[in-house]
Amino acid sequence: MSVNPAPTTDEERLAQLGYQQELHRRLSGFSNFAVSFSIISILAGAITSYGIAMTAGGPMAITLGWLFVGVMVTFVALAMAEVCSAYPTAGALYWWAAALAKRNKPAWAWFIGWFNFLGEVAVTAAIDFGAAITTSAFLSLTFDMEVTTGRTFLIFLVIIIAHGLLNTFGVNLVRVLSDVSAWWHLVGVAVIVGVLAIVPDNHKPLSEVFTEVHNATGFTFAGAGVYAVLIGLLMAQYTYTGYDASAHVAEETHDAARAAPRGIVLSVVVSVIAGFVLLTAITWSIQDYEAERTTELGLPPAQIFIDAAGQNTGTFLLFICMVAQWFCGMASVTANSRMSYAFARDGALPGSRLWKKVNPRTGTPTNSIWLCVTLSTLLVLPSLWNTTAYLAATSIAVIGLYIAYVGPVFLRRMSPDFQPGPWSLGRWSAPIGWIAIVWVVVICVLFVLPTAGPITASNFNYTIFAVLIVIAFATIWWFVSARKWFTGPKQNLIEKAAHGETTMPTE
Repeated sequence: MSVNPAPTTDEERLAQLGYQQELHRRLSGFSNFAVSFSIISILAGAITSYGIAMTAGGPMAITLGWLFVGVMVTFVALAMAEVCSAYPTAGALYWWAAALAKRNKPAWAWFIGWFNFLGEVAVTAAIDFGAAITTSAFLSLTFDMEVTTGRTFLIFLVIIIAHGLLNTFGVNLVRVLSDVSAWWHLVGVAVIVGVLAIVPDNHKPLSEVFTEVHNATGFTFAGAGVYAVLIGLLMAQYTYTGYDASAHVAEETHDAARAAPRGIVLSVVVSVIAGFVLLTAITWSIQDYEAERTTELGLPPAQIFIDAAGQNTGTFLLFICMVAQWFCGMASVTANSRMSYAFARDGALPGSRLWKKVNPRTGTPTNSIWLCVTLSTLLVLPSLWNTTAYLAATSIAVIGLYIAYVGPVFLRRMSPDFQPGPWSLGRWSAPIGWIAIVWVVVICVLFVLPTAGPITASNFNYTIFAVLIVIAFATIWWFVSARKWFTGPKQNLIEKAAHGETTMPTE
């Protein structure tokens, strides 16, 4: 990778891109990394979706599958990071699309922005709902609380409202907790791995940890085992989301043109390594595969912890995961609100005038925070009566995010006059970019394939219809209305100069 000199300060570079500095620059390079690392959260996604790979693919999908997907996601992160260095703005993905497109700039920004916005909201919902599921299991083990859908939803409400309040009033605390979160994840993984390596009397043979294939999908056709492993890769792919957060908080990060792309890449690479060690330890500690896969706790890793290390120690390990998931949701609300703020700043959301407001005391987009909390809650509401609907929403969230991730990468490959920022891939840019694009096409197909057989109305994977509905909604709105008024990213320096407004002091 080559490093080019950066001739401007953060504020000057932002002004070159057409924006006045409004958000406060409080984040260090480590804090920027910590936000994305906390949202990826190997102790959240990998734990709550572990059962997916136990059913489809088994140990091979869990361990080697994690590594394989991690390598492919690293290519996506590298390609995104190069674009981020050139355009370190809170709008990130959709702003990059508008800047890189040769034609139809507003349309590119519109569709990439809406995929990103919907994906961010859905991932925030999924993270905090996963935290609620884990918290319910923890309360069941410690206080013998009966786990019901209603109680899980109430726990979700408490968690997401707390995250909204923290992001609104505890701005400095959120920054500190983001840093704490990164260390909690790393130390937490070390503790869990250490306990699972030492305490259990029995371990699975290591050969089985890496090569055993388990197919409980119900499919029995020739090659069903391979198909199951491919479906099981969704566990890793779901976990590897949210690292665009480093770009969304670029306007709050010092030396953003270097720190934000570095945060994107490092958050993925560290997650790949730490996640592989964690998943290997958990899979190595399986005592009764089928009993743990179908546990009444609804969370296979929780049952594995208890069976391998005993009730008390297992509950303590679950507590580590529960706190990590709480940190993860807090960081997700932060990133989600910044993307919404930037999209509203450019007039792309209904009621943009309200959502783009920045609290002058805290330097945060307070209204946007609560917009995200409200929409995420509405997305989780159907889980009270239909779990399948929630899982489908999670699938479209991941597809939406990755389409948004790779759209600007594709446009960068189509833009030979692209001017790299101080963080550049150099001659590796083209091969890395095309590998990233191909991989996203592959995972978008995997997410809409049937996951259980025989296929019935109750287990039919209708994600493809959800994808088409989102595309149809954005397309119809575009042609009926938005194309007449949405011009892409607006430069607020020009708007403020026209109104005679002065710039705000920044930190």
